[in-house]
Amino acid sequence: MTRTQIQLPDELYQRAKAFAAQRELSLAEVTRRGLELFLDRFPSTGPTRDAWQLPRVDAGGIKVPLESLRDIAVDDESTRSLDDR
Repeated sequence: MTRTQIQLPDELYQRAKAFAAQRELSLAEVTRRGLELFLDRFPSTGPTRDAWQLPRVDAGGIKVPLESLRDIAVDDESTRSLDDR
């Protein structure tokens, strides 16, 4: 069995403690039964999701070496400034 800690709002804690005392159960037993009831009522549906992967983007097949990008940008900028005249 695994031990764990949970945080409950004060009102919910008081209600759960009172419920457990009325039925002569421990708070842990009430919590276990509550989780079992909840998980039985809302079962997992469908297949589990695969791990997220970075989407792949089709860039149109144009490949430019990284070291050439600066030269291309400078050429493009000078061409655009000539077009503005």
